[in-house]
Amino acid sequence: MHRRILAGDRLAAAFLVGCVLFNYPLLSLFDRHAAIAGIPLIYGYVFFAWAMVIALIAWAIERHVR
Repeated sequence: MHRRILAGDRLAAAFLVGCVLFNYPLLSLFDRHAAIAGIPLIYGYVFFAWAMVIALIAWAIERHVR
């Protein structure tokens, strides 16, 4: 029972982290005309943030299964 509650809390935390990462103030920091190897910084940030949220969700679910 306690593991199920912890998994739900972890999923809620992953959702909140995703909301913060994709909120306007953080996205505006990377929305500049700078690029690395021709790729705008915003693309790298969105890829990294999305991968981090997916990893958090996978971690929360995997911990729940065991």
